[in-house]
Amino acid sequence: MARDPTGKLTHLGADGAANMVDVGDKNDTVREAVAEGFVAMTSETLETILAGNAKKGDVIATARIAGIMAAKKTHELIPLCHPLMLSKVSVEIQPDRDLPGLRVQALARLSGKTGVEMEALTAASIACLTIYDMAKAIDKGMEIGPVRLLSKTGGKSGTWTRSAP
Repeated sequence: MARDPTGKLTHLGADGAANMVDVGDKNDTVREAVAEGFVAMTSETLETILAGNAKKGDVIATARIAGIMAAKKTHELIPLCHPLMLSKVSVEIQPDRDLPGLRVQALARLSGKTGVEMEALTAASIACLTIYDMAKAIDKGMEIGPVRLLSKTGGKSGTWTRSAP
């Protein structure tokens, strides 16, 4: 949970009750966040997906659309998130034969008063869950994770980038 400059949690009122943060006095800035997630699977499952032979259809295209749709609905899924007018959401899904599996990267951007980290994380998470759903008939042992923020820009706190491991 975020803290204000005095160290108080921003989503708690004076009485300790949860509330939505008032962002009305913040300046509009361009804000962008990038998150990633991974779906590890057997090499056979990965090859089936890449060949387009999953029984439910195009796993990668469906997961991409699901991630984009999820970013747009983040405020409906996570309590106290603001509804945002996103200017861009992209979800890129790449095979990673070393995993083996699929690497998901989601970007969310807007010009506004609050950040888009939750939207990027939601997009990555739902894209990963959709991959699992689309291919679970082939491989119930797939693993999702880690889902994590890679970077964010804009706003009062400025730029943050995850350090290389």
